Amino acid sequence: MADKRKIKKRKEEFGEPPVSEKPTSEEYAVAKWLKANVPTKKTKFLNHHVEYFTGTKAVDALLTSKWATGKNPVFTTRREVSDYLHQMLVHKLFHRAKKVPVSEQELKGKSKKKDIEKSSKSGDEKDGEKSQASACESKDTKDNKETKDKEKEKKKRKIRLEMHMEQLFLDSLDAYVWIYDPMPWYYWLCGALVVFGTIGVCMFPLWPATVRKGVYYLSVAAAAFLVMIIVLAVLRVVVFCLVWILTLSRHHLWLLPNLTEDVGFFASFWPLYKYEYRGPGSESDKSSKSKKKRKKDKHSDEEEEKTPLVQAEKPTETSVEAKPIPQVETVDSKEEPQDPVSNTDKLSESESENSQRSSTDRDFEMVEPADFEPDPKDNTT
Repeated sequence: MADKRKIKKRKEEFGEPPVSEKPTSEEYAVAKWLKANVPTKKTKFLNHHVEYFTGTKAVDALLTSKWATGKNPVFTTRREVSDYLHQMLVHKLFHRAKKVPVSEQELKGKSKKKDIEKSSKSGDEKDGEKSQASACESKDTKDNKETKDKEKEKKKRKIRLEMHMEQLFLDSLDAYVWIYDPMPWYYWLCGALVVFGTIGVCMFPLWPATVRKGVYYLSVAAAAFLVMIIVLAVLRVVVFCLVWILTLSRHHLWLLPNLTEDVGFFASFWPLYKYEYRGPGSESDKSSKSKKKRKKDKHSDEEEEKTPLVQAEKPTETSVEAKPIPQVETVDSKEEPQDPVSNTDKLSESESENSQRSSTDRDFEMVEPADFEPDPKDNTT
């Protein structure tokens, strides 16, 4: 009894929620026309791929439609159009969303995560190239700061969508996400064909004798074709292994190299063969040698960086027994270790630039400043 009294009090204070009726056939027609004629954008909203439109564009489009310019117009003014669209919103053909601008801190945080994942996946060969590129980029940024500031002002704003607490339709730049998603006509056609096809296969004993005989020959031909492809796949592997063993892995010969690849039907049978030479003097041999040289050079560079530190520690250990020699210096001017502070500054600059260049997730949408109208009630940072 106490629960029922509480429910009654709440109904008296806040009122009963409006019961959402089903949309009429006219509203379905208007929604279908709007979805085909009003420009929409795709984004991710609550981990779902959705399409949304702006309120002003929908109102402008409906004012030029047959429902506003016909003999018996349903609406004639912008106020009437917005009221009609609000009724469609209540009938859950679309809902109102809120555009929230994305802060630079969120963009930098996500871009740093992506940079860390990419750096962990990259090998030793890419480290040298990245360091050179970051050094070049750091120099370019120092020279072109003013130009980049101007470009940032011209760039589009990045926003994300969130559910709006006030579900109303307003003639403004607010975003409205489509809930109405009609089934395309070809879906119905394909479904009908599948149903009739299964019924026809089940009625196979009732088919005429000539048709049953033709189906039998077709099934035998299909089975023979599948057996032929399996035999070709085994044969090409046998030929490759024989050539590879007899030539001591110098010659690689593949018959029908695209037979097992993810290509089209006719492309899987072309080219007829593929031949590669991987012996001494080939391109693969040269690339492997260059990789080994790079690894050796890196290893030698690491040893050179370690030796000055070891040589600097030795005089301190023997300073008690031997006399100090002021002119002895183990570290040459050419082999001075780089300043770690400068290296960290360069790396931080390169990381900040990479974070600015990296693209965000699809949760964020690029929107022109004219299409964004911040909500004065919801001030989000």
